[in-house]
Amino acid sequence: MEFGSDHPALVGAIFALAVAMAAWWGDRRRWRRSDLDRVGLMPWQGLFVWALLAAVLLGAAALRG
Repeated sequence: MEFGSDHPALVGAIFALAVAMAAWWGDRRRWRRSDLDRVGLMPWQGLFVWALLAAVLLGAAALRG
């Protein structure tokens, strides 16, 4: 038995949490940049919110099932 196939919601929650952490780090870097004219195209804040929401929902599904 493989862990990923036994607990797909938990694996998804861990992956979504990793994406949320990376998005948080990217947003933090964007806010602390020294050159204010160098804006990025990545919507870090929205990505963080959706990834964290997915992590919470998948974590709840993993705990329930």
